[in-house]
Amino acid sequence: MATITLEGLSKVYGKGVKAVREIDLDIADGEFVVLVGPSGCGKSTTLRMIAGLEEISGGTLKIGGRVVNMQDPKQRNIAMVFQNYAIYPHMTVRQNIGFGLYTSKLDKAQKNQRIDAAAETLGLTPYLERRPAALSGGQRQRVAIGRAMVRDPVAFLFDEPLSNLDAQLRAQMRIEIKRLHQRLGTTIVYVTHDQVEAMTLADRIVVMRDGDILQVGSPTELYENPVDIFTARFIGSPAMNLLPATRTAGGVTIDGTSVQVALPAGGGDKLLIGVRPHEFVVDPSRAGQPGAFAVEGVVDAVEPLGPETLVHIKVGATEAIATAPGRVVPAVGQTVTAMAQPGSLHLFDAKTEKALPRP
Repeated sequence: MATITLEGLSKVYGKGVKAVREIDLDIADGEFVVLVGPSGCGKSTTLRMIAGLEEISGGTLKIGGRVVNMQDPKQRNIAMVFQNYAIYPHMTVRQNIGFGLYTSKLDKAQKNQRIDAAAETLGLTPYLERRPAALSGGQRQRVAIGRAMVRDPVAFLFDEPLSNLDAQLRAQMRIEIKRLHQRLGTTIVYVTHDQVEAMTLADRIVVMRDGDILQVGSPTELYENPVDIFTARFIGSPAMNLLPATRTAGGVTIDGTSVQVALPAGGGDKLLIGVRPHEFVVDPSRAGQPGAFAVEGVVDAVEPLGPETLVHIKVGATEAIATAPGRVVPAVGQTVTAMAQPGSLHLFDAKTEKALPRP
């Protein structure tokens, strides 16, 4: 296992196109770190620089305390699992897993021991003599992971490994990768655009945008204390609601209606009030709850999900999502009141898009 340190790491393509902008990041030994962000944010480029598959334009990359900028991928002793499985269709599962040991100096017995151990860990022992065509998508991805495992790398790099799987298999593989990390304790750097993967897998999440790191923290930290609007909207599903508001002497006005909200000192007059759908509740039995943040809206659509209902409402020109108890299904066109506890609100300056301190 090893630490991975990025110091001012950058990547420039062509005529000054900056894909990664002087980022700093310390990844602890045995940590599971997920790089997340939209397409083109620089997360895969960062991963490929760590792997040695992309030349570093500037900064320093250390693995296990050693500067590896000029080392080729083999010298770094890092294993990478790609989006496409990259397994050989004419080889058996055993041969595919063992392919990573082809150039090693291990004898045949040692190689077989590693292959058998990896297959046992990944639940592939019954399939060792099968070819990939006889496997499911999830089993093929496990074969690719097994081929990385047998090399006994100091770190694993995963580049959107689940994006080719259907929703049920993705959920299953997320759990398998998490269990694998718990068993092996190896450093993992994982790239995805799926915030659900990031939230469920990571010890820490790195949110990236336009080649920059916006925020680094645990899933809970990012969910509860986003530093800006981008992170607030990107982390959490459904995305956080943002209601335009204007500061007044007694609170704010939202769509021309006065609403009592405690506000911090400083910041501009134009605000965005963030509230997560699961904390924004439409429930007639709680109407008139004292001290609650309450906003009226017109129901635009409903999504019954069993234990709860997602209620899409329009607050003036702003679309928002609230939740209701499963048996409460408001009618489309109905005017409802969505409420949230004051402590659940997030305040942002509309101009800078940065979070404001909670009062």
